[in-house]
Amino acid sequence: MDLEGYSHIWLIVTFIVGFFAVRMGVGIWASRKVTNAADYIVAGRRLPIYMVGASVMATWFAAETLLGASSTAYQYGFQGVVFDPFGAAACLFLSAFFFTRLMRRARYLTVVDFFERRYGKGMTILASMAQLLTYFVWTGAQIVAAGTIVVALFPDVPLEVGMALVTIWVVGYTMLGGMLADTMLDFIQMFFTAGGVTLIFVFLLIQVGGWEGLTAINETLNNPKPFTLLPDMTEGGAGYLGYFKATGWIYWMAAWMAIGLGSVPTQDLFQRSMSARNESTAVWGTYLAGVLYLVFGVMSPLIGIMMYKLDPNVVNFDGILVMAALNYVPPVLVALFMAALASALMSTADSSLLAGASVVTQNLFPLFGKKLDYASEVKWTRIMVAVNGTIGIAIAVSAAVIYELGVVAWSILLVGLFTPFAFGMYWKKANQYGAMAAFIGGFAAWAIGILIAYNIGIGGDSTLLVCEGDTDCAFWDATYIASLPAFLTSIAMMVIVSLATQKQDAPKPITDVDGQPMDTNPVNYLGLIPIKDALRKLRPEELDQ
Repeated sequence: MDLEGYSHIWLIVTFIVGFFAVRMGVGIWASRKVTNAADYIVAGRRLPIYMVGASVMATWFAAETLLGASSTAYQYGFQGVVFDPFGAAACLFLSAFFFTRLMRRARYLTVVDFFERRYGKGMTILASMAQLLTYFVWTGAQIVAAGTIVVALFPDVPLEVGMALVTIWVVGYTMLGGMLADTMLDFIQMFFTAGGVTLIFVFLLIQVGGWEGLTAINETLNNPKPFTLLPDMTEGGAGYLGYFKATGWIYWMAAWMAIGLGSVPTQDLFQRSMSARNESTAVWGTYLAGVLYLVFGVMSPLIGIMMYKLDPNVVNFDGILVMAALNYVPPVLVALFMAALASALMSTADSSLLAGASVVTQNLFPLFGKKLDYASEVKWTRIMVAVNGTIGIAIAVSAAVIYELGVVAWSILLVGLFTPFAFGMYWKKANQYGAMAAFIGGFAAWAIGILIAYNIGIGGDSTLLVCEGDTDCAFWDATYIASLPAFLTSIAMMVIVSLATQKQDAPKPITDVDGQPMDTNPVNYLGLIPIKDALRKLRPEELDQ
């Protein structure tokens, strides 16, 4: 990302400062509305459908979607972005259909609440660890992206300083306003970010000759079929991201599942669903987010594909989206988009910080005997926001990549947490022994699989060979490829160990936040619910349910 020589940097800086000031102002305002943990973590469970949909979409419209997807599509076309936006949109639809309704009905504050009530203490610890590790990594990805914008505007500022400055600001307003501030800012943010991406898309579409010119593009840097999502195993084809035979297909399936399934048991997603004012709002708000995400998310890779046609000699791939704005969009709109881009990264980072902090105070503290009153819950959640921000900076500094960090964060949950979550909701024989075996077995298989894929190969050439000795490339590819066999191992361990230990560890029923058993018919968990309840005005007695 290079803004050196751009004559309107002052305009970009002005807009960004304005956006930052608004975010802090909303944080200060929202802090006055917070009286307990429910206010701070799930906005008092009063969000309407448009706030839920906009908030989920804006939170997920993150660094890897905006900056990462355009640069990856410039190189590999749609194949390179199966992870995000396509897998991510699939996750939202799957979550709304299979999982959101029960989570909102149970009135949990965190996704780990489900694991605690369904399995017990051991799984609560493992689920909390996985959530925290995921959000540390994901926060790091957003910090890297935001830091690169600061450096692009002020070349003399070291990247580490830029990342630190942005993090301090995000931590500040998140500590103040919590979920209420996040959702309000996300709602505003969605219009600017989606509008900005749409404008860039339209300007580039004109440059390439309209829809006819776009669909006529017949290659990207490393892929002769830019609009195909399937691996191309034909002679002269690109396989899947350079991998052929079984490895290519394994990588392709892992790409769909990394975010498509890995992002299902996540705090930031269900935190918004659980902030909805009722079950119907939670379900249909998530459906709405999926539609918005797919429509606007696909524009970023299309921009990358069009940029290859307009300029096939780009060296700095991470700056593709910004380059498109600088070269083809009027200065005022560039400034508005750059400010919205910086703000979008902050929207995702603040959600990640709050999600991790909520897990610590709501699940780990009580588990280890630290009982908190309402005021202390809010205080300690705010403190943990600052702690999470500090750890996020450390990760960002040590691994300054955007798309890879964003995707691997969800692979962590795919191999360890999705199976216990899905089986715990839909299989009555799932028990804690099985869940813990699935978690540990999945991670063990992942670690072993990464070594095999890196050095030997899984169904084909090793990643080190395909990446021609580039160790960073080989490691990231091995990480994704190994996640599929690890996921299958997790399922096998869940079934085998649960069935073998039914007498030693009797399965627990699903209970709500008050410990009351939930409906035992899984059909009633599905997102088949009238939308009318999401649109009507609620009665006062329904607001806190």
